[in-house]
Amino acid sequence: MRPEWVTAPLDGPGMKVSDTRELLLGYLDWYRETVRRKLDGLSEEELRSPVAPMGWSPLGLVQHLGWVERRWMRWGFAAEDVVPWPADGDAEEFAANAPAAEILATYDEEVRRSRELAAGAALTDVARLGGRFTEPEQAPPLARILFHLLQEYARHAGHLDIAREIVDGTTGE
Repeated sequence: MRPEWVTAPLDGPGMKVSDTRELLLGYLDWYRETVRRKLDGLSEEELRSPVAPMGWSPLGLVQHLGWVERRWMRWGFAAEDVVPWPADGDAEEFAANAPAAEILATYDEEVRRSRELAAGAALTDVARLGGRFTEPEQAPPLARILFHLLQEYARHAGHLDIAREIVDGTTGE
C-alpha cells in the first residue's frame, strides 16, 4: 500500500454493526440522507433545471425516488391501494412541476411510511398479495425489497454526485 493512501472510514451504520437488519436499514437511511444532502446549497433554479446530458433535474430525481419508495413498499410490500405511477409515466415522475417544498414533503412522507412498514415486519415477511404482486410466487420477502431499494438509492446517489458536479462543481460523499 502506498503511504499516501489512507483507508476511508466506512459510511452508514456504525463500524461494529453486523446485524443484517440493522445494516440494511442503516445503509438505506444513510443513502436517503445522502440524496437529501446532495441538494443542500442548490438554488430553486438549480434544483429544477434539467442537467445535461441526463435530462432530469436534481429535484426530479428525488421525486422519482419518492415514487420508487411508494411502488416497492406501499403498493408492493403492503399491497396498499395507492397509485403506483403518475398518469403520464416517467415524464411526469421526473418532472419537478410542484413547489420544491411540496416535492420534498411528499418524498419525506413516502420515506416515513416505508420506515414504518419495515419497522413492523421481519425481513422474512413476504409481500402481501393484491398490489404489485398478484401471485404467491411473485411476492418477495421484505429483505429482497429493501435490498432493491438500497441499490436504487446507491445508483441514484451516484447520479446526483455527477449532476451536482456539473451544476456547481461540488463533489464529495
